[in-house]
Amino acid sequence: MPILEIQGLNKVFGSGHLEVHALKDVSLTISSGELVGLMGPSGSGKTTLLLCVSLILEPTSGAIALEGKAIYQEGWLAGVDVSRLRREKIGFIFQTHNLIPFLTAKENVLFPLHLAGCTGSEAQTRTLELLNYLEIAERADYLPALLSGGEAQRVSIARALANNPRIILADEPTASLDTVRGKKVMEILKKIAREQQTAVITVTHDARMIEGFDHVYHLKDGQLSQTY
Repeated sequence: MPILEIQGLNKVFGSGHLEVHALKDVSLTISSGELVGLMGPSGSGKTTLLLCVSLILEPTSGAIALEGKAIYQEGWLAGVDVSRLRREKIGFIFQTHNLIPFLTAKENVLFPLHLAGCTGSEAQTRTLELLNYLEIAERADYLPALLSGGEAQRVSIARALANNPRIILADEPTASLDTVRGKKVMEILKKIAREQQTAVITVTHDARMIEGFDHVYHLKDGQLSQTY
């Protein structure tokens, strides 16, 4: 069963002569363990698509299903608890790490676990497992300001993985990193997809960052086409 199914998705901003079609009849199917790249110029709809998949932005029309269950259908939410859906099924990685500055690396990863009701030794064990998995455990007690850009992004990936999401949405996760650190982050995402069978969708402007991805799609003026 596909992890994510998108059918005929449209997103329109504004109305009348100010109407902008950010997404136009986008359809996409992604299975577990797949790495998918989204490329295209600025303003082409890449980030809008990620935000619609997560229902941070509500689509104008079309359908979205996650693990075979409809979450959005033709203008209405299909009886889903959106906050719970994002918390339990979707992990986000952004251009900048967006870590909470007054929490340590470990506390940043613990935060979504506590929100989901996972506390105590179980949460501590899960956090340390993730920090070890991402080879950043030695910096667990450091504040974000004391981490390098690559280290901070690894912590943000650990945070995104905290609740075992079925899909990772990464919006330009290497934009603030140099090439070497950027490629390291992408290798981590590949590792996550293969070993944990998580579907990964990555937005990027840099074709070097998606070498070895299963599929690459191009968005232009809101329309999606497959490169390979």
